[in-house]
Amino acid sequence: MAIPQGETLLFTPASPQPGAVPLIFAFPNSYSVGITSLGYQTVWATLASRDDLQVSRLFLDCGEDLPRAPELLGFSFSWELDYGNILTLLERLNIPLLATKRGDNHPLVFGGGPVLTANPEPFADFFDLILLGDGEALIPNFIEAYQSVRGQEREEQLTTLAQIPGIYVPSAYFVTYTEATGPIAAITPRDQAIPATVQKQTYRGDALLASTVVTPVAAWENIFMAEVVRSCPEMCRFCLASYLTLPFRVADLDNSLIPAIERGLKATRRLGLLGASVSQHPEFSDLLNYLAQPQYQDVRLSLASVRTNTVTPQLAQTLAQRGSKSLTIAIESGSEKIRRIVNKKLEQEEIFTAAANAKAGGLKGLKFYGMAGVPGETLEDLEATAALFKQLKKTAPGLRLTLGCSAFVPKSHTPFQWLGVNPEAEKRLQWLQKHLRPLGVEFRPESYQWSVIQALLSRGDRRLTPLLLLTRDYGDSLGSYKRAVKELRGQLPPLDFYVHQDWPRNWVLPWSHLLGPLPAPTLAKHLEAALGQMTDIK
Repeated sequence: MAIPQGETLLFTPASPQPGAVPLIFAFPNSYSVGITSLGYQTVWATLASRDDLQVSRLFLDCGEDLPRAPELLGFSFSWELDYGNILTLLERLNIPLLATKRGDNHPLVFGGGPVLTANPEPFADFFDLILLGDGEALIPNFIEAYQSVRGQEREEQLTTLAQIPGIYVPSAYFVTYTEATGPIAAITPRDQAIPATVQKQTYRGDALLASTVVTPVAAWENIFMAEVVRSCPEMCRFCLASYLTLPFRVADLDNSLIPAIERGLKATRRLGLLGASVSQHPEFSDLLNYLAQPQYQDVRLSLASVRTNTVTPQLAQTLAQRGSKSLTIAIESGSEKIRRIVNKKLEQEEIFTAAANAKAGGLKGLKFYGMAGVPGETLEDLEATAALFKQLKKTAPGLRLTLGCSAFVPKSHTPFQWLGVNPEAEKRLQWLQKHLRPLGVEFRPESYQWSVIQALLSRGDRRLTPLLLLTRDYGDSLGSYKRAVKELRGQLPPLDFYVHQDWPRNWVLPWSHLLGPLPAPTLAKHLEAALGQMTDIK
């Protein structure tokens, strides 16, 4: 099936020169989902703007005309559970699922995106190489390095590419274990030419991402997206979006962000401002004033999550006038103790002020993000969350309140990477539902069982390869995972090892050879600071 019609391109693709490298760039989900990914859009435009590449896009349900003999096949990987779709697309292209089974007649399969940058190890055997970090800092060097080894044998290509900063070749590293079901003993390069560690690459410019295509078929119809900030200065101790993407960077308002918005609004009148905490841009009020101009009165404006103390009447009024009905803020918990544990710098009164300002500015609702099963959490903390929402109902009567709540899941490269999922989290989600819905709060819990699988993948290692293959064969359901774990008993650690167990700080972690922004000793210090705030565990 061909790419749906109606795309408006905001860049000019290059005309491939004779002998250009045939490359397929895929997103392992439907077109409507993939084309809404700002990261996928940007990397595609970067590749398609080069005349030394002949680029074809591929999605699960459609694609462009594909080359008969692609040399490179790339995947933008944004959601762990999309791994099955990666395998499906490999099969459709008649490419062996495992990198070890591929020969010189197969393309080099590469991947990037947040899932692989965080912890690629559960998926490592499916990729020839993985790009760790920001595409802006990786793509040019990767393509130029490939051009230098084009035509060489596969092993020679991979050995050369493994020496480029940020390019991780899993087959170049040998992983040993203390025992089949135990922790990792060591991760070592197979060759002295291979670096012992791979450093995530960070783009440090002030021109952040902006949409390269607008289409009515996107999950967010006809939206132009602009990245306002990258990372987050708050550094909540569980937060991958903050720790993995440090340092905090902001788009240059006058020379980058506003020109990008002006360019986008010539193609559409729907604007989305993205970032972990967009309102912490130091010139955010100036941006609001710019968007409040009469010529933009017909623009529909939506924001990603904002910091609570930045919800002003001006912000609420601008959003209400630009078609937004609600605003999203992350509070994590109604308990001040829990917020201290996770380093959420947020006072209770700020939440009430935000609600009052949202209502005063004309918004109809507030959406909150929270978690259950946070390390150190007790029943008193759940009661504090219920009490918070009860008070919010009094502070801003008539304002529709929503709480999206997930179980705590440990993430690599964060201080909480050593801590396991609390088995009581499912009951705590149920407790919150029981006590919040009678208050008129719309409670939206994420599936605890799928959070368990997410934790398995976020802390997993290469021993999960056979489990992932079996799970896919069994149907990719929750039951499929349980069936695969049972069948492989004794060949890999039990589910509890990956999901619920607290790991000693001196363990070799699956990603210990893949360096994030902060070293492990610094993360351990941040964890100790969190443990010092806990009243029930020391």
